[in-house]
Amino acid sequence: MAQPHPVLTRVSRESQPAVLEPVQRPAPIDGHARNGASLAHLLTSGRLPIAGRSEREYAPGESVFMQGHVANAVFYVERGEVRLSVVSSSGKQAIVDILGEHKFFGEGCLAGEPVRIASATALQRSRIIRLEKRALLALFRRVPSVAEEFITQLASRNQRMQADLADHIFNSSEKRLARLLLNMAQADHRPALLGPIHHVNQETLAEMVGTTRPRISVFLNRFRECGFISYDRNVLQVHPSLWTVLSGGKAIGA
Repeated sequence: MAQPHPVLTRVSRESQPAVLEPVQRPAPIDGHARNGASLAHLLTSGRLPIAGRSEREYAPGESVFMQGHVANAVFYVERGEVRLSVVSSSGKQAIVDILGEHKFFGEGCLAGEPVRIASATALQRSRIIRLEKRALLALFRRVPSVAEEFITQLASRNQRMQADLADHIFNSSEKRLARLLLNMAQADHRPALLGPIHHVNQETLAEMVGTTRPRISVFLNRFRECGFISYDRNVLQVHPSLWTVLSGGKAIGA
């Protein structure tokens, strides 16, 4: 059983990732970048040196930060996938979210969060960019389009979390699983672009849905029999027909 991290009794210092490039003075930004540059382009193209920015590769299962670490930076998934989890004072662990490429996490420090309230772990080999809080706030002032993209992403995530809460209160475990799979597979929240889900196991799905692993297995088998999903080894493909579970077209049981 996972051991609780002493969030309130001891604050540990967040480990610093290896800096792969020297810190440079902020470069001038042309009008196009200032008005329309995307966050992904600015962070990954190398055209905009940012003081306080570093990046590194994480192996599967490697910790990015732990619950209770000092919160002084925001992270961005350039490539790979990250799991956010929380451990209660009694030692019980819950998976809060799984984030894929081009997603922020650790943004609580911008709202005054002094320590991490969750742990972040790479689920697969991932390349993650770390932005110190002050550096990111300075970037927002220099490139308004980046601030708008950041706010839009956080608002979208907040909307999804509210829907998840309502889902847990009102819907069956079958519908919760269907909705979770659709959220994990959806590309930029466009239903027509459902991509594959990599490296997700039934134990993780059970924790996120709030049910047992055998129940998840039953639902996945039924979904596959109905043609809603297909999977092979560590890759699960979600098909648009899975939406019928949420609309009431199919029901397996509570």
